[in-house]
Amino acid sequence: MPAIEQVITSFLDTDLYKLTMHAAVYTNFPDAEVVYKYTNRSFQLKFNREAIDWLQFQFKSLSTLKCTEEELAYLSKEIPYLPQKYLKYLETFHLTPDKQMSFNYHQVEGKPPGHYDLEILIKGTWKDTILYEIPVLSLVSEAYFLFVDADWNLDGQLEKSYAKTLELFNHNVVFSEFGTRRRRSFETHDIVMQGIMKAVKEIPEKGSNFLGTSNVLLAKKYDVKPIGTVAHEWMMGIAAITDDYTNANKMAMDSWISTFGPKNVGLALTDTFGTDAFLKVFVPPYSDYYIGVRQDSGDPIKYTEKIAHHYIDVLKYPKFSKTICYSDSLNPIKAMEYAKVAKEHGMKSTFGIGTNFTNDFQRKSNLQVKSEPLNIVIKLLEVNGNHAIKISDNLGKNMGDPETVRRVKKELGYVERTWAGDDEAHRWTNGSSK
Repeated sequence: MPAIEQVITSFLDTDLYKLTMHAAVYTNFPDAEVVYKYTNRSFQLKFNREAIDWLQFQFKSLSTLKCTEEELAYLSKEIPYLPQKYLKYLETFHLTPDKQMSFNYHQVEGKPPGHYDLEILIKGTWKDTILYEIPVLSLVSEAYFLFVDADWNLDGQLEKSYAKTLELFNHNVVFSEFGTRRRRSFETHDIVMQGIMKAVKEIPEKGSNFLGTSNVLLAKKYDVKPIGTVAHEWMMGIAAITDDYTNANKMAMDSWISTFGPKNVGLALTDTFGTDAFLKVFVPPYSDYYIGVRQDSGDPIKYTEKIAHHYIDVLKYPKFSKTICYSDSLNPIKAMEYAKVAKEHGMKSTFGIGTNFTNDFQRKSNLQVKSEPLNIVIKLLEVNGNHAIKISDNLGKNMGDPETVRRVKKELGYVERTWAGDDEAHRWTNGSSK
């Protein structure tokens, strides 16, 4: 058997929002203790022993990562709002997976031998463990497609990425590449970026419509902007620490603004505990500081109507002064549809397109059949011994202790909603989100 090559070779091979959240955690909650839990929402897709053996090597290899002087200089230049104290901390930062990660697996009942579910827990201080999520998810995805579903190849991936970019350019859609977590492989991700950049160079007058990539390493390689601000983890963590769900969104914004300054806060993520609860506190000066909001769950059209009403009718902002960034299971067709809806409602729009770029494959043996991506997540389970939960804008994305979820929904007056695109087990193959 040939030697296994280490896939993740840099801390920068992650999404930008992990680094900004890492800085915020280090600055505001350096002693918080956390537990993260892996969940496979594609519950029908299982792993084999070859994938597990490969993952054990890859997870152990994360201990070798260390920020180089060149990488630190890049972060200081390209993300100048990162606190200098945090960059100093990164000089010696490292992961210790043998102490911080628990990786187990078990045979699935009712399946033939060799079908396994994975169990991954990550424990430690928040500041010491926050950078596991993205590399672990991308490695789990890569393992599945190396050893379980291997009926695919890279033929046509550059051309497909190039064609999608041209389609978005031709319809004047502004977008970023968000595909690190669920990519088929690092090689796929790199090829996707090559296809995007080919279109950018060939049509320079449209090139500004490509804002950049969430992957910091590939942003560095291709000299584009690293894109991203915050994830649900930030609000989940603060709510768990304080057990104050009524004020959690406000406290999260206050800490974020104090860490990075009001000019650098970017987009607000509204749906951690339901967008309705968020909008109650999303008023000036917060709505002035944030350039817009990110949509990550629920019906995008109803969300657009709600956000436009809040900005334009309630807060009296001029039309097209604020932005919605759509980021939930997109493809070019959906992006074009939502861009039209946003324009009709007086909102600017951008799109974070991830899995449809980096894990869009057909079976090699039958090109008419899609090779389905995994829908996998790693979320906070506990902070300082308290349950961490996410409610979101649709039932399929609710996460955490069921009793705490019920209690918080009651406290916040949360209204249950479903929509046609909330089949989490087949996120990119159902009729609403290809």
